[in-house]
Amino acid sequence: MQLAVEAMKAGALEFLEKPCDPHILLRTVDEGFARLETETAAADRTQAARRRIARLSMRETDVLMGLIDGQPNKVIAHALSLSPRTVEIYRANLMDKLGVRSLSEALRIAFAAGLVTVD
Repeated sequence: MQLAVEAMKAGALEFLEKPCDPHILLRTVDEGFARLETETAAADRTQAARRRIARLSMRETDVLMGLIDGQPNKVIAHALSLSPRTVEIYRANLMDKLGVRSLSEALRIAFAAGLVTVD
């Protein structure tokens, strides 16, 4: 039993004892591959989002963080000591670099990249 506990702590998905029913073994292997595929797809989405975010300049990232916080352009401008027009330009540039057309899409990328945390 201790071996099973150690295996699960090390990341095992399942622990099968011998003799094992071949149907259970095949089902367990299929479930393992399905889980691996799901985790790989999620990791790929995270990496793609991080690559997009990495394209942003420091100021564009600052503007994005303000948008994540739900701040309007004027508030972001005041916080960054910029004009509202400059914030609009940074916002347009970051949307272009992220390849999105809406704020919700930009926020989705920020969330996938780990910039947005759920408390």
